[in-house]
Amino acid sequence: MMKYNTGYNREGDYEHLTVTESVGLLEFLLANVKESRTKIKATLQGHGIKVNGKCVTQFDYMLQPGMKVAVSKSKRNQQGFRSRYVNIVYEDRWIIVVEKNTGILSMAAGHSSLNVKSVLDDYFHKSRQRCRAHVVHRLDRDTSGLMVYAKDIETEQILEHNWHDIVYDRRYVAVVSGEMSGDGGTVANWLKDNKAYITYSSPVDNGGKYAVTHYHVLARTTAHSLVEFKLETGRKNQIRVHSADMGHPVCGDVKYGNGDDPLHRLCLHAYMLCFTHPVTGERMEFETPVPTAFRMMFK
Repeated sequence: MMKYNTGYNREGDYEHLTVTESVGLLEFLLANVKESRTKIKATLQGHGIKVNGKCVTQFDYMLQPGMKVAVSKSKRNQQGFRSRYVNIVYEDRWIIVVEKNTGILSMAAGHSSLNVKSVLDDYFHKSRQRCRAHVVHRLDRDTSGLMVYAKDIETEQILEHNWHDIVYDRRYVAVVSGEMSGDGGTVANWLKDNKAYITYSSPVDNGGKYAVTHYHVLARTTAHSLVEFKLETGRKNQIRVHSADMGHPVCGDVKYGNGDDPLHRLCLHAYMLCFTHPVTGERMEFETPVPTAFRMMFK
């Protein structure tokens, strides 16, 4: 059963409301929350509104009777934090969930490399939190989307050693080259890196790791397809290699692509991350909108 994502594990950080009629989210908030319209919209845009435990930022999201709305009253998450590369989606005493932009590494790869971990460590220092960001999974530099970091080594160990049991839904959306003929399916094979750090696939065991990707076509034109990928396994470069295996590489992929680069970026976004909280056991479900530039290609 869905549980609330209560910031800092304190009930006082959220105001809980129950929906009694069909109504748009912003209209509901204006009628039920004792704050100005500007403050309510800022809370909405700042990922401070949960509907049935899931973060929602759409002002016109339709509510139905019986839904539970949680409104953040904490200013701590956004206070003093500004970054063009990282947006804080959720934070409590054990974990922090962020949405990263393209062009930033998940963790340091050199003394001066821009990375999410150092951005978060700087935020923790400035907000006087005695913790560090601990990496538990990664996104490529040019992949955008949702990530979770642990704030202490004990939580990091729980996430690292139980990742496949804790994470129950992880999805990406991508613009791929060409018009895909089918509506969906599954790609499964073995992935292994060569000496040049290129991941290649094999239909038979090549000593690499078995990888399974489910996909579903959301929209298509004669030139491109918008595809949702659901990971059953989380291997290095899995979606990029499997997409290329299908003959429809991710647009903007300089390593596995075909030169098709309509948006001048790797068109891959981690838009959904669902996991069981490593300490409280709560079901945590986060979803970001499909990037506007992706959607505009299929209007």
